[in-house]
Amino acid sequence: MSGFRFLSLVRPFMSVLPEVSAPERKVPFESRVMWTAIVLAIFLVSSQIPLYGIVSSDSSDPLYWMRVILASNRGTLMELGISPIVTSGMIMQLLAGANLVEVDFSLKEDRALFGGAQKLFALIISLGQATVYVLTGLYGQPKDLGAGVCLLLILQLVVAGLIVILLDELLQKGYGLGSGISLFIATNICESIVWKAFSPTTVNTGRGPEFEGALVALFHLLFTWNDKSRALKEALYRDRLPNVMNLLATLLIFLVVIYLQGFRIEIPVKSNRFRGQRGTYPVKLFYTSNMPIMLESALTSNVFIISQMLASRFPSNLLVKLLGVWEPLEDSAQLHAVGGIAYYMSPPHNFREVVGDPIHTAIYIAFTLTACALFSKTWIEVSGSGPREVAKQLKDNQMVMAGHRDASMYKELKRVIPTAAAFGGATIGALSVCADLIGAFGSGTGILLAVTIIYSYFEIGMREAGGPEMAAMGELFG
Repeated sequence: MSGFRFLSLVRPFMSVLPEVSAPERKVPFESRVMWTAIVLAIFLVSSQIPLYGIVSSDSSDPLYWMRVILASNRGTLMELGISPIVTSGMIMQLLAGANLVEVDFSLKEDRALFGGAQKLFALIISLGQATVYVLTGLYGQPKDLGAGVCLLLILQLVVAGLIVILLDELLQKGYGLGSGISLFIATNICESIVWKAFSPTTVNTGRGPEFEGALVALFHLLFTWNDKSRALKEALYRDRLPNVMNLLATLLIFLVVIYLQGFRIEIPVKSNRFRGQRGTYPVKLFYTSNMPIMLESALTSNVFIISQMLASRFPSNLLVKLLGVWEPLEDSAQLHAVGGIAYYMSPPHNFREVVGDPIHTAIYIAFTLTACALFSKTWIEVSGSGPREVAKQLKDNQMVMAGHRDASMYKELKRVIPTAAAFGGATIGALSVCADLIGAFGSGTGILLAVTIIYSYFEIGMREAGGPEMAAMGELFG
């Protein structure tokens, strides 16, 4: 089946798929900030509204390790978070990158059909995930819930998935800043980090009640224990609850990522239109930003969900065991991988696990770095930021690389951009692994996503504050 015939299958659905119309003129910066705040408020409220009809939620959570990254909150309208929209985007972009779906992004109709296909896939994935969650007993056994409540739960999750898609589209169309996906991820991760640092709730770990927040526990232990050195050691290294070393590790990764954001190769360019006008085209180390780690997370989360669902149904099947063997954590119904592919795709959670199973650690590091590098290299081709597209963009703006003819410009960009993308993707993967190994809050992937997203919002703000000229340069070179 040819690519255009595949995209034409989406055409009948375009009239019924809800869509946010593009603004007729550029939205002022103050209005964009206001719309971004409104979208964020809707997301935060939805994250606290419980699903109607839940009987019990004490079963294992298949997304336990990925909740922060996927901006989801268990048992609420944001149960699925951004998982459907990211998975749909990953599938469509990879199909386009592999030329299994032919799409010409220079044609307005093709762009619209491609966007419609992503939206349709996201709704289908929402329906599929919601059905699996309800029928596998995540909210109580289906026979206890009844057919009506099961349908109502599925409907709530699908409608919530549609709301996330439309909120993302609202920002992407220019009414707000950045994208909904990025905004929701950054908010969820920052909320998680702040909670683990300052949570006033108490947890009984068998030694009496302890404060969950690392900093709250530090001051509580220092004020209540007579042996101050022992109290400090306990606050720094305590097990099973957030500790001060975790917080310091999180801060360290934040600073390293911000420092690496500044690494770039400046390619000198000059204008053919205005004599003497020169500038630079920056190729950043993080050329594809947080996209490689986001795609790697989407892939991992889907493997975890499928593996857990199959393991609960067919625990003795050899192929299911090969995909993943799951056991509950001590004193909890929560499952974690102890064998199979899922085990080697999940990070070791402390140095004891690193030393105990170095093969697991080595395979996990190799998988994360390779996946991030490959996703990064693929992404530049499918997102229109590859060397050919950049060369065309510069040519359309009547700009050439200083010291190069038009013909050799593409060759020079091809030498620089794919290498920067692959190396940047691998660097992001390595930082994610390091953050996981040193026990940073919110997982290494989560911190990287939060920092890169916050930094991108900072850059948007700086561009907008610089006036129309800076905004125009940002659109060309950012």
